[in-house]
Amino acid sequence: MPDVPNPSSLRPRAERASARVDRSAIAANVARMAGEAPRSALCAVVKADGYGHGAVTAAHAALDGGATWLAVSTATEASELRAAGIDARLLVMGPLTAEELRESLDADADVVAWTDALLDAASALGGARIHVKYDTGMGRLGTRDPEKALGLLRRCVETPGLQAAGLMTHFATADELGDRFFGEQLARFLDWLPQAKAIAPEAVAHAANSAGILRDDACHLDMVRPGVSIYGLDPFGADPRPRELTPALTLSASLGAVRRVKAGETTGYGRRWVADDDGFIGIIPVGYADGWRRGLTGRAEALVDGRRRPLVGTVSMDSVAVDLGPEPVAVGSEVVLIGAQGDERILVEDLARTLGTINYEITCGLGPRVPRR
Repeated sequence: MPDVPNPSSLRPRAERASARVDRSAIAANVARMAGEAPRSALCAVVKADGYGHGAVTAAHAALDGGATWLAVSTATEASELRAAGIDARLLVMGPLTAEELRESLDADADVVAWTDALLDAASALGGARIHVKYDTGMGRLGTRDPEKALGLLRRCVETPGLQAAGLMTHFATADELGDRFFGEQLARFLDWLPQAKAIAPEAVAHAANSAGILRDDACHLDMVRPGVSIYGLDPFGADPRPRELTPALTLSASLGAVRRVKAGETTGYGRRWVADDDGFIGIIPVGYADGWRRGLTGRAEALVDGRRRPLVGTVSMDSVAVDLGPEPVAVGSEVVLIGAQGDERILVEDLARTLGTINYEITCGLGPRVPRR
């Protein structure tokens, strides 16, 4: 299987692989979601390195698009945003150790509480803005007991060093159109909210994720928390474009090699692909170490010279092959794995359906070897 002749023994100067992130797309998506909830503040969720897009880039773009709050999951994520010079209101939504609580408060971030132990630790440190979380059915974080949630809220109002800053819940099935549980959760929260507001009238009430924002304006309340949608990913797993969301990420690579193959020859581990005809394959230097999942073996396509071409052979740690057909393509040519080239487009949602997962698992899974540009 000889190499295709090339004037240079090296690939022309180009990045091995990169994820290009369009800041203007994120800003536009934030503005789009803000337009769905015009009377609510918008808290852009930039946890998990901005769902794989780069947290600092996503944060700046979200603020450009009209966000006034940013949400993360960990204290470290909050500290990284502050170190980058971001001074917006921050909310740390995850569980915290004593050290992480101190780091969050040092970053001037609001924190979420559902236990007396967290309030004890926060009051000792002082200056803590607390969002009490009522678990209306997610079954993960928060207290399921509405009276307990009210009791925590009273403590925030009455205890020096604490401030009752927020009232929140999180939906388990907002992205499942037609289910009833979403409505049940919303009803529980709305039934509880007047009692909570009587205790802490200035606290910001928030519940709506991306799907909730688009699904029911009754859950918009004082603030909304869009995550997946601000990156141009559809919260319902469909094509984002009919919802006027613009995908912000393009994953591309430069062809590392082009090989001539004859009918009957194979490529990759396990010889899982056999050429039906004479032709050419290209080697794309992206593999499962970069987040291109092995489960996509024989089940995905790439865009080469504006054409959809099948990926062939087993996805390996560092590469995957593409069937170029009867004509070679120059080494170093751009190959798009996620995004648009010419009139063709490969959506993250396409890959997610193939793998039986959700769109943002794909973007979150892109590894550190893939620089974000």
